Amino acid sequence: QVQLVESGGGLVQAGGSLRLSCVASRSIFSIDVMGWYRQAPGKQRELVAKITAGGSTNYADSVKGRFTISRDNAKNAVFLQMNSAKPEDTAVYYCNTVPSWRDYWGQGTQVTVSS
Repeated sequence: QVQLVESGGGLVQAGGSLRLSCVASRSIFSIDVMGWYRQAPGKQRELVAKITAGGSTNYADSVKGRFTISRDNAKNAVFLQMNSAKPEDTAVYYCNTVPSWRDYWGQGTQVTVSS
């Protein structure tokens, strides 16, 4: 069992940047793939970025070239650097394994991008 706590969200203007953090309650070294998900109002939760234990990354087309996912196994943490933010990035952001595990969903962190 692992608890994931997201932070770093907030209000940012379009074109701005935010860095989201996800800290796990135990080592994530053995977890192969970690990801960042988001859920906008009235929409389904979607995977926006994922990273393997070896550091390989993959992004949804909607964020490719703007977001960067990274992980620090020594700190049990996963990060999401959001650049060139757009109003359509407004959502609650969560981290979880990929595929996700229902018991690992945390409270998420709200990101609001104003136009």
